[in-house]
Amino acid sequence: MKTLFEEIKASIKNNYNQDRSFWRPVLPWGGVFTIKAGRKAVSCTPLYVEIRLKNTCTIDGFLMLLYVILNENENFPRELSLHLGREFVDYFLYLMDTYSFTTVKLLWIWDKMEKQQYKSEVHKASLIIDLFGNEHDNFTKNLENLMSTIQESYCSNWRCPTRVQEDQQRTININPPQEIPHGNLIRLAVDELFCSKIELCEERGCGGLREFAQRVFCHGAPPFVVLNMQHWKSEDLAYVPYYLDLSDHKYLLEGATLFNKDEHHYSAAFQIDGHWMHYDGLRNVNLILLNKPPEFLLLSSLVYIRATEK
Repeated sequence: MKTLFEEIKASIKNNYNQDRSFWRPVLPWGGVFTIKAGRKAVSCTPLYVEIRLKNTCTIDGFLMLLYVILNENENFPRELSLHLGREFVDYFLYLMDTYSFTTVKLLWIWDKMEKQQYKSEVHKASLIIDLFGNEHDNFTKNLENLMSTIQESYCSNWRCPTRVQEDQQRTININPPQEIPHGNLIRLAVDELFCSKIELCEERGCGGLREFAQRVFCHGAPPFVVLNMQHWKSEDLAYVPYYLDLSDHKYLLEGATLFNKDEHHYSAAFQIDGHWMHYDGLRNVNLILLNKPPEFLLLSSLVYIRATEK
């Protein structure tokens, strides 16, 4: 039996221009999980016999990207198991390959999210879980310490009250440059976050120079990184780099999540064997092979995978 990933790759290989869509819906928006009630269920309060999911686009695109990433490199499942747990990774892949899409969403909600991150209520005989919100809150921030980085800095003034500092971050938030310089803005913003530099110390009355060391990953270079791009404007995204150097490691563009402000809806794009696909769980035909790379003007995030060392 072919895995979902193998089915998608086969559809790309056997594609004809008149039909560029995958043969069945993948991770459709929402979901209904029916509970097989036994005797113990009779005594439950409140009683519900199904779970209904709403506004799941805040995790759908990233779940699709996570599945593709786990299949891109035979070592990635083992590496990600160190952060997400072996049982989670194995069960996640099994559920995706058996088209158990509602269950895979529940796996993420119950295993990785905190209860305060979503709304839930019992309506008649249904438990309704509403994931309306921000995808970075619902997904990126729940990747444990996968992308944790640290940067040390030292002030030249021995009397500086905070001469030695450490800046630790769990996610990678890059901000647009205050002044628009020439060149690749995204790469410049990444270098600003990761590269060593010397700046005036901001401690009041110090006047010394603060030397920042290179920012490094706390737990080694992760298999993939997510760049939070939600504060960038479309006019700053004329060029998206296809590779980045992060802490002495090269990362290659794997995909992106896109945000439609008018619909408050997230979708995703990713590439397999150099072919770009667009995923939108809200559409009936929700996985489509693209003729060319997507427009990155509605970016919410960029996803890069670590290049294989030769």
